Amino acid sequence: MTKPDPATDILAAVAAAYASRTDVSADDIVALVGKLRREFGSFDMIAPDDKPQARETTRISPAIPIEKAVTHDKVYCLCCGKGFKMLKRHLGAEHGLTEAAYRAMFDLPEDMPLVAPSYSDRKASYARRVGFGKYDRRETHSESSGVE
Repeated sequence: MTKPDPATDILAAVAAAYASRTDVSADDIVALVGKLRREFGSFDMIAPDDKPQARETTRISPAIPIEKAVTHDKVYCLCCGKGFKMLKRHLGAEHGLTEAAYRAMFDLPEDMPLVAPSYSDRKASYARRVGFGKYDRRETHSESSGVE
């Protein structure tokens, strides 16, 4: 029996996520697998016993410049270049990535928004208008801690 290769598993997961799209042909999937193999090289992974800081992380070149990824109305995916109000669902469904993995893949800072600023402002405005967040947590906490 062969030893499972984590890099091949990652490649398979990315290819499977991409293949689940309805607008993708078999040729597109083959092209993606070839591109991933070229990007990641020979798939030589460091053994799990090694320290994580010893591993070199491969950065993938973004589909659009990082400076242009956030506009007032949209946030553009650096993997495929499509624009959205929120990236979280797209990253998981289309690319099989979490927000943390996406940030690590493109070396993005933690404070870079993954939600369009106009959408965030609209949601915050609505929350203020209906009164969300008006209670004082310190009062609630001190009252509940005094009760035995």
